Amino acid sequence: MALLGMTAQELTDWVQSQGQPAYRGKQLHEWIYSKAVRNFRDITVFPKQWRETAPDHLIGRSTIVHKTTADDGTAKYLLELGDGKTIETVAIPTHDRLTVCISTQVGCPMACDFCATGKGGWHRNLANHEIIDQVLTVQEDWQRRVTHLVFMGMGEPLLNLDQVLSAIHRLNQDVGIGQRHMTVSTVGVPYQIPKFAQQHLQVTLAVSLHAPDQNLRQQLIPSAKHYPIDRLIADCKEYVQITGRRISFEYTLLAGVNDLSSHAMALAELIRGFQCHVNLIPYNPIAEADYQRPTPQAVQAFVQTLEKLHIAVSVRQTRGLTTASACGQLRSQLGKSGHRDREVRTHS
Repeated sequence: MALLGMTAQELTDWVQSQGQPAYRGKQLHEWIYSKAVRNFRDITVFPKQWRETAPDHLIGRSTIVHKTTADDGTAKYLLELGDGKTIETVAIPTHDRLTVCISTQVGCPMACDFCATGKGGWHRNLANHEIIDQVLTVQEDWQRRVTHLVFMGMGEPLLNLDQVLSAIHRLNQDVGIGQRHMTVSTVGVPYQIPKFAQQHLQVTLAVSLHAPDQNLRQQLIPSAKHYPIDRLIADCKEYVQITGRRISFEYTLLAGVNDLSSHAMALAELIRGFQCHVNLIPYNPIAEADYQRPTPQAVQAFVQTLEKLHIAVSVRQTRGLTTASACGQLRSQLGKSGHRDREVRTHS
């Protein structure tokens, strides 16, 4: 078990099950979520004898195995979990915000052809405390409050929906990050987008589209063969109807593959007629794939085509190019097994 990820009431119930008074539940909640304690033995307001008998991993925190920082300040973390598996987390700072890119699985089963994580396979889902821990780790390392969250790291969030929803509520209610400052990204999983809509959250849903037609999308995302693009778009329309919130379509631009004006016109036709926005992402190359980054001219031409067709569009600023910050790159470089590579272990 892990105490991180529990509600205030659950923590109170737990301390009482240990023979402690109920008020210690509030103390435990503060030390876990506000003070980000890593070891139960460090909670100095608790009786020494109780602290010394607690298991080492009772709180449920990870260990920083490796950290690398890019010229633009973007920091990439390789975190070791309780079972020795490793995941990646990215901290993206600007002058007025600190964003954390969160992983939701160890590896990813979606096998996107251009993604380093997809090349490494899938190991398991993350528990809610392992998701929350990533945010607390960044806050602790930066000594600065995290303001924004994007569930765009390793894994497919909608394949781990229950734990992701639990983490969203804890990060909102206990860590204090507004839902409107959270984005959940999905490649698309059959039946899950309407289910997610029924939660009536205030988070942004980002759908990784990457292609304007089924054939090309299936080439880039093999799992798309189980989820035709027409069905995906229909589910996105249903999401907007249920929630009243705009969908964001993520579209990674791959040079000569999906970045032509004809692709932009087809994309506009596909998503026309409901509340949505296109977020273009110039590709961040990886060694495991042959895809290339588009030229600035190609990106601008794509933008102009969408704008002429009255599609809301923006281009994501590329961060961390010098620190292997594309999803899965650091983990791949330091050992593909998903376990700690002790020879390269460093402490930040």
